[in-house]
Amino acid sequence: MKRVRCPKCDNYITFDESQYEAGLSLVFHCPQCGKQFGIRIKAKTAVQAPPAASEDAFSDRLQGDVSPSEDERGAGSIIVIENVFHYKQVLPLHMGDNTIGRYQKGNPITTPIETVDPSVDLLHCIINVSRDKHGRLRYILRDANSNTGTFVDNTEIPPRERRIIADGALFTIGATSIILREDSQQDNL
Repeated sequence: MKRVRCPKCDNYITFDESQYEAGLSLVFHCPQCGKQFGIRIKAKTAVQAPPAASEDAFSDRLQGDVSPSEDERGAGSIIVIENVFHYKQVLPLHMGDNTIGRYQKGNPITTPIETVDPSVDLLHCIINVSRDKHGRLRYILRDANSNTGTFVDNTEIPPRERRIIADGALFTIGATSIILREDSQQDNL
């Protein structure tokens, strides 16, 4: 079974994706608010897609139903470790600033974490992805003036400080642990 979220009221609608072929487009009618929205069924992947422009595509992005553009593939991902507040999530990163925080409808962050963890701020931290002079990916983590701080190796990143992190780095925001993966297709923990 698969869940899609209504882009208007955030109500979840569950359906059996095994009844449909990859590439097929489905239109849903939300029973709670009446909004009609569509999704595209694609082959199962472990990585969710980067942000899309329309509000209908936002629901698809949270469910991993939109393919990333050619420019944004290969920038790595973050793996939000399963804990009491939420399930394991693999969120792709894109080149430039990736704003990370708790998902809330209307929150303009680029990498939303679905959680009820009250210690994760709406905008908690930022990971900047760029390439060094040798063409290798470079990740710079900084706290976004969060209330509970951002920690790397159990050491808090002070305000206005930037920390270079690498593949496999473990960092914590609130009570949520996150692992950086340079290869965005890798999610086997």
